Order: sequence, then C-alpha cells, then structure tokens
Amino acid sequence: MKMLAGIDIGGTKCSASLATVPEDGTQQALPEIIGRSTFPTPAGPAAALTGLVDALRDLCDRQGISRLDSIGVSCGGPLDSRSGLILSPPNLPGWDRVDAVGPFRESFHCPAYLQNDANAGALAEWLWGAAAGRRNVVFLTFGTGMGAGLILDGRLYTGTNDLAGEVGHFRLAQDGPFGYGKRGSFEGFCSGGGIARLGREFARASLDRGEAPGFCRNPEQLALITAEKIALAAREADPVASRIFEVVAKRLGEGLALIVDILNPEMIIIGSIYGRQRELLEDVMMERLREEAIAIALDRCVISPAGLGERVGDYAALAIAMYSGTAKR
Repeated sequence: MKMLAGIDIGGTKCSASLATVPEDGTQQALPEIIGRSTFPTPAGPAAALTGLVDALRDLCDRQGISRLDSIGVSCGGPLDSRSGLILSPPNLPGWDRVDAVGPFRESFHCPAYLQNDANAGALAEWLWGAAAGRRNVVFLTFGTGMGAGLILDGRLYTGTNDLAGEVGHFRLAQDGPFGYGKRGSFEGFCSGGGIARLGREFARASLDRGEAPGFCRNPEQLALITAEKIALAAREADPVASRIFEVVAKRLGEGLALIVDILNPEMIIIGSIYGRQRELLEDVMMERLREEAIAIALDRCVISPAGLGERVGDYAALAIAMYSGTAKR
C-alpha cells in the first residue's frame, strides 16, 4: 500500500490525516483513512506548521509508519501552488508568502504539494465522489466562503497564477451582503458568513418593526446570528428565515447560471451548506437557474451535492497528494 498524508490549513482549525491507497496507483480507489488529528489554528504560521508536522509525525508513530509516499496540503487562496507559497489569505492574517510545503518535505523526506481548498475538493469529488468518470466538472465550496475548483477536459485547471475559479468575486447585485471585497457578490450571498450578514440585516429590520424572528429575539442577539441558526428557524417555517433562504437560493441559481453559460460543464457539485440545507435551497435555485442559463447547456449539466458528503474535507488534501504525484506538472 502507498501511504498518503493530507494537511488541511483553515482559518479556525487545522488537521492532519494519514491514509493508505493501493500500490498499483489506481486513482479510483478511495483512500482508507487510518489516522486523523485536528486542533484549533494557532496564531501565526510558524506555530501552525510546527503543530501540523508534530501531529503528522505522531500519527505515523502510532501507526508504525516509517515512510510516506506523498503529502497534500490544502489551504484557502490566494497561493502559488508551484512554489508552495501561501499568499495572505483573508482568513489567515499574517500568512504572507509562507512556505507551506518545505517543512513537510524536510521532515518526512517525500514530495509535498499545495493547492487551494476548492481545487482540493474538486479533485476529491472527481477521483472518488459524485464526479468520478466525468471530464468537465465544477466544484463549489459554499462553506465559509464561495470558491470553485475546475476540472476541465479531464484535468485540474488552476489558471495563469492559481486564481481560476474565484467565482465568489462575481457581482450578482449592486447592493447586498459584503463578501470577497465587494457588496452583492456571489460569496456575499452564498456563504456561511454571507448568510449570517444577510440574517443580521433582515433581523434588524424586523426588530425595528417590532417583530422578532425565530433566530434573533432581541438586538443583543444580532451578533450571535449564524447561517446554521437561520436554517434551523427556516425549517420551523419562520417567515423571516424562510425569506432569507429564498434570497440565497435565487442568488445561488444566478451564480450557477453564469458558470453553466461560461464553462458548459457536465456537472456542478455544491459542497458544505448546500448538502446540509438542500431542501431549503434546491427548488428555488433550480427555478432561477432555468430562467437564467442557456437551456441546451443546462440540459447537459447535472447539479449535485458532494458525493463524499461531509467527508469531502477529509479527502481533499489526500486528493492533492494522489493527483499531484501522478499528474504532469
């Protein structure tokens, strides 16, 4: 068996995973995760990388592993995948031109590769999830932020300087929740943070009218609003929460229409929030998508939640290790 390691660097938590895959290099075989370690992201890159190296070494020691074949590192962009540098992601303050692969190469004496988290998710779904066997696929993160990983003509497409797929920067409206540096962006409407900001706007207006939505009973609770709380209220038919998810669903359909029209993919996979809240989003999203997209392109495109479900994050960094070690660079 080959031994792969996956490293996930996030704004709130970091994780290291250890997995085995068949020695014959069959990419379609889902890795067996034999160890995983997670901890809150420390302040500053040095502490985080040291902690991840130590966590991975501990996993290897506990499993009696003396050699790794490849390590994949997943992190939010912007980054330089060829140089292995993280370039000041908004959710990682102080990570400016940080070498994210050198510490692992030096500590474990094996290849290490870096990709952004959307690309990593796209690879995982393409290798082992809903997109297995397809050639033109878009994976949308729809989590803390909104980004896309692109599999085009059977290969990962990253663009000239690793910025392909930054769909969260699309402006969908002249005004709206703030996300990715602008109001009314795709990320502003369709992300965990964006939904929470939209919720605060709706809740504030409701409270001003003397009404209290189910997810915010008084002004002191405004700062505590989250996308999850709004979704729970929407499931209980709270009218304000239901209206928020209707807005989100419409904007999601509009964003998908742009992707369908530009890239003509055969599948769009939507991760994270979509998988958890599909019943709140799907009908309105599809109605708007049918109104906005080129019909003959949409007819050939399947819209799907992540086939790996909530496990897609666990396999994303492992997909980098698997794919980058075999693809032509």
